[in-house]
Amino acid sequence: MPQMAPLNWLTLMFLFIVIFMIFNIINFYSFNYPVKKNLILKKKIKFNWKW
Repeated sequence: MPQMAPLNWLTLMFLFIVIFMIFNIINFYSFNYPVKKNLILKKKIKFNWKW
């Protein structure tokens, strides 16, 4: 029945959006930051101003 074609397009669009959102969520939460092994110590710079 050709009258049912818009429902098929809506179903496909909804399915595509759901799969796209799941794919993006999985990619966002599966990324792991590398662990820093060495600590960077901040050095204080002292200025001696002699006027």
